[in-house]
Amino acid sequence: MENNKKKVILTGDRPTGRLHIGHYFGSLKTRVSLQDEYEQYIEIADVQALTDNFNNPQKVRENVKELVLDYLSVGIDPNKTTIFVQSMIKEIAELTVFYSNLVTVSRLERNPTVKTEIKQKKELFGEDGTLVTYGFLGYPVSQAADITCFNANLVPVGEDQLPLIEQTREIVRKFNNIYGETLVEPEVMLGKVPRLKGLDGNTKMGKSLGNAIYLSDSDEEITKKVMKAVTDKNKIRKDDKADPEKCMVAYYHNIFSEDEKKCIFEECRAGKRGCVACKKQLAKNICNYLRPIKEKRKYYEKNPQIVDEILKQGTKKASIKAKETMKLVKKAMKIDYFE
Repeated sequence: MENNKKKVILTGDRPTGRLHIGHYFGSLKTRVSLQDEYEQYIEIADVQALTDNFNNPQKVRENVKELVLDYLSVGIDPNKTTIFVQSMIKEIAELTVFYSNLVTVSRLERNPTVKTEIKQKKELFGEDGTLVTYGFLGYPVSQAADITCFNANLVPVGEDQLPLIEQTREIVRKFNNIYGETLVEPEVMLGKVPRLKGLDGNTKMGKSLGNAIYLSDSDEEITKKVMKAVTDKNKIRKDDKADPEKCMVAYYHNIFSEDEKKCIFEECRAGKRGCVACKKQLAKNICNYLRPIKEKRKYYEKNPQIVDEILKQGTKKASIKAKETMKLVKKAMKIDYFE
């Protein structure tokens, strides 16, 4: 009974690759902290991943388990948080079809998040990026189905995702206006953690950009990546003075070297710190920080049957919740013919 009184949170990830430290500081740590206070659902959005990976389903399939391993390794507790696979919940697909009648094509094309992603596709793939599929254009509708299928009260997102949630709210209002008060209109839980920059100085850390440190990276991989990090271009020799504000190594020391950063920055400005030594120190600190996460991940890697059962039970629980919502939706739409 106590669990039913908790507000519902829905969040999730597309299974297109392993999660990195940007995900960890941007969302995963928050999910761990929220799971005691809220009824939390985490969706592995494989259907949405297929909107631009439809020709590589094996990639999506393989990364489903990778996501679960990352979740468990950072402290997501399957006894407190329901982890499920999107494609296994048929009610989400049904809702997507129903909602598609409530949204015009022009409204989807005006969605700022969709417009940005189409622009990125053009930059990455040239003219092929203009070949936008029906599924890709309509994924905000699918996302609305994800959220409302579980009557989520809150959806944790970054600022770049706000237009998608607003579209969900529009769909809910229109549905309730036509068919009667049925669906919960979700609120945004805006993340307070700024987006982590990439090692190359890019404002975004991403899989496709090749500038990320993954939670499952080995110590050797982490060190190799850190040694390539961008530093102040004006520092040519070891004894040259440098500006930490222009250095990605200093940027990461802010996060991983809390007790040492004051001394590090003073030495940097005074020309008493070489970049190679500074990078090695950072790499060591990152490795130490991630070690407990990687050790926990190894446990689950050695016990895949536990991971399978967690995913199976989570999807089963999510399915029960989705069926309850769909029963109300069909009744409101007067298509509950044999109930």
